[in-house]
Amino acid sequence: MGAKTAVLAYADDVIANLLQGASKGEIDGAGALAARVRPGHRIDADNEEAWELADALYPPEGTVCALSAPGLDLVCDQEVMLDRPSELPQHLVAAGQGRRLYLHAMHSVVDWLAFAVWDDGKLVRSLSLSPDNGIIEDIGERLPFELPYWEGRHPVEPYPPFEDEEPYSLPFHPLELGERALLEFFGFYVEGFSGGDDDTPEPIVDIWDVELHGFRVTAASQDEATA
Repeated sequence: MGAKTAVLAYADDVIANLLQGASKGEIDGAGALAARVRPGHRIDADNEEAWELADALYPPEGTVCALSAPGLDLVCDQEVMLDRPSELPQHLVAAGQGRRLYLHAMHSVVDWLAFAVWDDGKLVRSLSLSPDNGIIEDIGERLPFELPYWEGRHPVEPYPPFEDEEPYSLPFHPLELGERALLEFFGFYVEGFSGGDDDTPEPIVDIWDVELHGFRVTAASQDEATA
């Protein structure tokens, strides 16, 4: 799998429904959202006409992609890839007051997944794990879509199936759960996954049809920082 994500989303309703009707939104709102994630930095619109969500989910360092649409604020930035999602800066959590806040981050190079959900500023669920580091954070009641994975119904089969190969250190592949979380939270997945359950929802958002604004992020000068 080559899936990578770094997403923070504030929503008033089901995100999949909001994304289906979303355009790039107003650039001022998107710029304010980028500035919220990167306080103390200079935020400048980049030269890209638009970022398709498929590419924006994991923007390069120094770039933030954002969408501010009715009922939804969504920002993609490597800065939100926290080993412990519960430690998301308080000002970002507070901005979700009265809304549902989602964080989703994964990196295929190390098979790492982290996600978290806040409801009206209260942490409901946070999970972070990888095969090398084990379970880094596991806070709150496990969400219904997680349960088959923790129950061992999606084990990682050795490939190739050598008899002397060490078993995978987790009861499931983090990226497979990560893709399922994307479906549940946002209505899409990045690369797909095997072993879906009967209740696995179908993707309803085309990540090539949703567009975000892109911004260059640089350290503010001393004058800008104190302005």
